[in-house]
Amino acid sequence: MFDVNEYFDGKVKSIAFHNGNDKATIGVMAVGDYEFSTSSSEYMTLVSGKMAVKLPDEEDWRDIAVNETFVIAADKSFLVNIKEEASYLCTYK
Repeated sequence: MFDVNEYFDGKVKSIAFHNGNDKATIGVMAVGDYEFSTSSSEYMTLVSGKMAVKLPDEEDWRDIAVNETFVIAADKSFLVNIKEEASYLCTYK
């Protein structure tokens, strides 16, 4: 039903929901720098706070606006800089 996940010594926490083939997580991140890896395509939406990302194959960091969604392909890594505590929604394809 629900899975609770904790990463980076508790600085990133999420609750995962599975419904058939659909999977989503909602989570929070403390101020800091993080590197994530994907196993499937991810659609991440910033719900609140301040976030910058450095996506695979991109040279520069990019600020993400609240309610903006960015996509990361499967089997890639990406960098996240949280400038102010943030919450997010992530759906998986």
